[in-house]
Formats: sequence, structure tokens, C-alpha cells
Amino acid sequence: MTIQAQTAVLDGYGVKPVTIEGDHNRGLPRVEVIGLASKIIEESRSRIRSAIINSGFNFPQEHIIINLAPAELRKTGPHLDLAITAVLLAISRQLLPEDLANTMFLGELGLNGEIKPIRGIISLLDYANKACFKTVYIPAENAREAQLLDLKPNIIPVKNLQELWQNLKNILHISPLKQNVKNTETEAKTNIFDRIIGQNSVKRALTVALAGRHNLLMSGPPGSGKTALAKCALSLLPQPTIRERIEITKLNSLTRPSDTLATSRPFRAPHNTATKTAILGGGTQLLPGEISLATHGILFLDELPEFRRDILEALRQPLEDKNITLANSFQSTTYPCNFILLATANPCPCGYYGSNIKDCICSTPQLQKYRNKISGPLLDRIDMQITVSQQPTPVLVNSTTSSTTEHETAKAQINTALSAQIKRYGKNKYNGNLNSFETSKLLRLDETRDFLAKCSNTLKLSARAFFKLIRVARTIADLNNEPEILPSHCAEAIQFKQAF
Repeated sequence: MTIQAQTAVLDGYGVKPVTIEGDHNRGLPRVEVIGLASKIIEESRSRIRSAIINSGFNFPQEHIIINLAPAELRKTGPHLDLAITAVLLAISRQLLPEDLANTMFLGELGLNGEIKPIRGIISLLDYANKACFKTVYIPAENAREAQLLDLKPNIIPVKNLQELWQNLKNILHISPLKQNVKNTETEAKTNIFDRIIGQNSVKRALTVALAGRHNLLMSGPPGSGKTALAKCALSLLPQPTIRERIEITKLNSLTRPSDTLATSRPFRAPHNTATKTAILGGGTQLLPGEISLATHGILFLDELPEFRRDILEALRQPLEDKNITLANSFQSTTYPCNFILLATANPCPCGYYGSNIKDCICSTPQLQKYRNKISGPLLDRIDMQITVSQQPTPVLVNSTTSSTTEHETAKAQINTALSAQIKRYGKNKYNGNLNSFETSKLLRLDETRDFLAKCSNTLKLSARAFFKLIRVARTIADLNNEPEILPSHCAEAIQFKQAF
């Protein structure tokens, strides 16, 4: 008689169901695994044998065939251990087939029978919710992550094989997990506007960028405060919603198992020596990269021209579509990339081109080569570009920064603008995310059409840059609590289009 147990495998950001089928025949005692299993699953036979014996159970002494269905789907991941073990225990009559009915098993086994935490538990449980399983067994160390979801099945955390067996046989009762999303973090106040001297125009630009989810490039000499300003951004954004926390945790759990829940927005700041795979994602398992892990948060690229040219060019599509499709020889998957890009750059290799404090020593060819590291098509996808000037010494010496008024004012303005956008578009849609059709359809430009036409002709804006200008102007109007875009809003938006 064939025994079945249900589990699933990660398929990038998605999940594919897998049925573990077991059958036994006469022959030499051995376990044969078929169904396009990876090396990790092939090795599980030795782990499972030791785990069953060391947990006090009998390992079946028969020729056993374990089939992973569907056969054409490539399976990988140690979390299939628990489902295979459940089938083997049922084959040896230590469990009944009905014990496994309408139940999903997720967990990696240690040699002593311990059930170890796995990555991707949020994605796997999200599938279990939709598939309407009655019960799901997971590692106890993944319990805190699991509690973030609105759980429909009974999620049972187990520490080892003995606990699993005793709960299945109703010898031990383990209470199902209940949803718990009350965990919050104290908001960090380390980086705030009021501790940065001057730079009022740049602070305004950063406020606009965060309020409308626009990408921003800050160019200026070394030490002018570009990085410090960027690090203020996270404390200006509101805390993520429950849905956003789930998506952030879901992406994080694909790269590593963790018992902590996402309670704040991500701030990812990869170094300019990071590889293409690390930033974009990929590899043999098609794991998400930095641009996906920054979803619902900020991707900070310090010294943008120092990143490899092929990496920067690969950012063009994710910046526009807010997702990225990765592929290898076996599969393809799509990850979200819904982040705010904050980037900094020096104006030239020495850093002092255009400075009124120190002379630039770069030649014209050096300057041109440096500027060419950031292509025109990439710059065209960055909504806002602004120059950060160096503050004179008297301003630095005579400054006082004791209150947090400026920071709190900017934060209140951002919250007001975000509320206006949610009211206008619904959830998860902001001015910076609109496409050209939505921009022309949803935004009223009655009083500014002629002004915008003249600006576009004078600045020789592309169609993409023209619509981005309108979106930035709409955000400025939201910050000023204005129902319509006025010429003054467009004039300010043009100030944030200083070419690099």
C-alpha cells in the first residue's frame, strides 16, 4: 500500500506543492529516492536513518521507494526531511496513514532527531494557508516567524521526532500557534535632520523623495553630508503595515532562517565591491538580492559611479517595473523590487569639481570618463537629482543643533502626503509608482499644461523624464496639502532635476 505525505518546495518567491509517496517491496533493505531530487535530498537518507534510530524508532528493513511528485519538478531543500520521515514511520506501521492525512510537514532533521529551523517558512506557510491544510508541523525555532501570519491551519511547532510522533498519536498535546504581531521596535533617533548643519534644500529634496517614493541622486564634494542625509531617511518613513511586515519577513526568510520578525523597514547599503549576484539576486537557488531585500524600504548606493557598469545597467528594468525576473538552467522566478533608491556621487574623481572651497585637479578626459560611468538611460530613471554643496566653516562653527523640530516637521509632512496618496490611489500605490498612463489619467494639470510644455521643451526632457517631473510635482502638492498641481509645484520639481 502506498503511503503519502504532503510538503512543498520553494520556487523563488513562490511555492510548489510536493507529495511524498512511499512504497515497500521485497528485496535488499535500502531507501531509493526518485523524482528529480537534488543532492541535498539524496543525502537526507543518511540523516533520516540516524534520526529515526536515535529517536527510539525502528527503521524499516525493506526495499523502500520514495517518490517526490510531480516528477518533472526539480526539488531541493532539507525541509523535505520531515515529510519523508513521516512516510517511513507509516510504512513501518509506527504511524497510521490517516495520521498523515490533510497534514503538511516542514523541517530539517538532525542526526539525534532534532528538528532544525528552515529558511522560507513564511512563504511555505503562506502556501499552506491557501491550500487549506488542517495541520502543519514546523520546527519550533520557526514559531515566531510563523506567528506573523493570520493562521488558518493548526500550526504545530515541534522540537524533535519524539514530539512529532507523540502529538500525532495524541499522547502529547501541543497547542497550535496563535497570531502575534504586537512585536514592535523603539524607533531609532540616531540619525535625524536636526543633527545635520544647514543643507535645507537637500533636506527638502529628501522629504519629497520619501513622501512620493521617488528615487534620488545626491551629488557633491566629500564631507558635504550626503551619506549622513541618506541615513536619516529610514527614521522619516512610517512603520510598515502588517502586510508589508509579512512581505519583508517573507523575503528575509528566503535567505536565512530567523526567529525575529520584521518590525521596521529595510535599509540595504551594499558596498560598491558587491557582486552582481549579491545585488540583483540569482545563483543556483535563485535567491533574492539586495534590491529585493530592500522592498518596502530603502536601497542606498553610496558612491554610485564606483559600482560596476554592468550592475548599474541591470538596475534599469527593476527601477521601472519594481520587480526582477531571475533565471538559470532549471527554473525562473520573479521577485519584487519595490524600494526607494537613494544614491550619492562625487562630481568628479577628486570630488571638488564646481566647489568654491577647493580647486578641482581632474582633467577633462578624467571628468568625462567618470561621468560616463552612469549612463543617460539610468539617470533618466532617477526621478530627482540634486547637488549637495559644502557648508562654509563659519556656518559649521556657529551652528546649534539641540532640538528635533526640523526632523519631526518633515516626518509629519511625509505622513500627510502618504495619507493623501492612499486616499487617492488606494493601498500600495504612490506617486513614484505610477506609470505614464496612470499619471495622465489620475493627475489634473489644468493650470499647468502650458508651463510644463515650455519647461519640457527648454530642458529637452524625454517622455519618461516629463512624466516623472509631473509625479514629483504631485508629491510637492501633497506635501503642501494642495488638491491640484500648481505652476509653483512644477517649478520646485524642476529644481530637483539638476543633471549629474
